[in-house]
Amino acid sequence: MSTKEMFSKERVTFNLKAKTKEEAIDELIDILYNDGKVTSKEELREAVLKREEEFSTGIGMGIAIPHGKCSAVKEAAITFGLSKEGIDYQSMDDQPAHMFFLIAVPKESNDVHLRALSEISRKLMHADVREKIKNAQSFEEFIEVFE
Repeated sequence: MSTKEMFSKERVTFNLKAKTKEEAIDELIDILYNDGKVTSKEELREAVLKREEEFSTGIGMGIAIPHGKCSAVKEAAITFGLSKEGIDYQSMDDQPAHMFFLIAVPKESNDVHLRALSEISRKLMHADVREKIKNAQSFEEFIEVFE
């Protein structure tokens, strides 16, 4: 499964309401749950927060890529959320995160989340790509970046 295929129109929001790191994670997990990709919000939340304990997935440049691997995930999926105000995510550069990519994969998947993480990180290194995502008004404009 390609990274692009892990996104869907139903799992992209350009208006995250969250004000904290935990609220952002919960809001993104809710989107996955409502789209039928997750059977237990709590189990995925636990997996994502456990990963965050190792070190923050706020990679800097306004980007956070939380991820979790657990049996509550039915199939690999990514949820994207944009926060106009920004959220303190304890990022590596101490700047607020605006773009959130939550990657959720089933426990038995091999390295699918690592490939997605790598591809997203590579693309977002470019300022023009980050700008396109920040200014996207539709799923079509957003997903163009991953083509």
